[in-house]
Amino acid sequence: MTTPPHPEHGVEELCEAGTRLYEHALREGGVRAEAAASAPCLTDFGLLHPALDDLGRLEPVAPAAALHRLLRTSAARIADERAREARLVETFESLLRAGAEDVTTSPGSPALRFLSGSAQINRGITEAMTESCREALCIQPHFGLAGLNGQAAESIALKRDQALLDRGGRIRTLYQDTRRHIPAITGYQETLTGDVEARTLDEVTERMFIFDRRIAFLPANEDRTLALEVRQPALVGYLAALFDRLWNLATPMYPRPVQRPSLNGVTPRQRAIAALLVEGHTDAVIADRLGMNVRTARVHIAKLAATLGSESRAQLGYLIGQSGILDQD
Repeated sequence: MTTPPHPEHGVEELCEAGTRLYEHALREGGVRAEAAASAPCLTDFGLLHPALDDLGRLEPVAPAAALHRLLRTSAARIADERAREARLVETFESLLRAGAEDVTTSPGSPALRFLSGSAQINRGITEAMTESCREALCIQPHFGLAGLNGQAAESIALKRDQALLDRGGRIRTLYQDTRRHIPAITGYQETLTGDVEARTLDEVTERMFIFDRRIAFLPANEDRTLALEVRQPALVGYLAALFDRLWNLATPMYPRPVQRPSLNGVTPRQRAIAALLVEGHTDAVIADRLGMNVRTARVHIAKLAATLGSESRAQLGYLIGQSGILDQD
């Protein structure tokens, strides 16, 4: 016997199955993840979320906290309030900076929260950006949103990014060097109007978003279908400091690109590969860390070997050390 399809509805029209399961979760303190299959709306609307100590168990968000978050999101959609919000942000910006050290988490917002599924992850990021007025710091090893690609991802990201810029905020994004010449990425940056900059590094961390240095989002599993929302000030501050350090090491990409020069016939990409070769990594590991396929990595290794006059892998490591190309970095 197959389970009937779940009816589409808004959170303001919670279905009967969802209402019963949510009430049960509130009484018992949680439910097993498989029990929520009949009411996927509860995780989509953020009424249930994975427990920090057991990902197979879902815990209910307190009704007051859920209502607070949903009302806040609803208010953000009211177009005729935008002008008033902009004036308030301008008035309170200096006060927010002065009191930033005393801010912990907003009412009803846990310091750590799991978000499950692309819909809930992207909704959580959108809500956080709606709360933000100063900056978005992003690390993007993969272009696009969790669980989405193409026009759908670009449409969602463009709308919320431009809204932040319109409020006077700024956006800083780090990509891997292998994404440097992808037309879609440069085109996206050019579509935005406001204070936007992008830089690249040989290696970056996994995907990370930080908003106003108050809220951060990190992937919580390998396929990025689970995310961790962080509102704990010390943790967010640490992540923001990490971003700042990577940003200072990165090469400008947009709006004024800087090309790193080749030295003694060795390109910046080949120097990055040389550093990993000296550490003893395999071709597959090198390719994964630098965001390229194995075949491309091997082509770069062959060119590096030809430039240095190497005839074997062992000799190549020795010649890299003797050449001083890593010292030049």
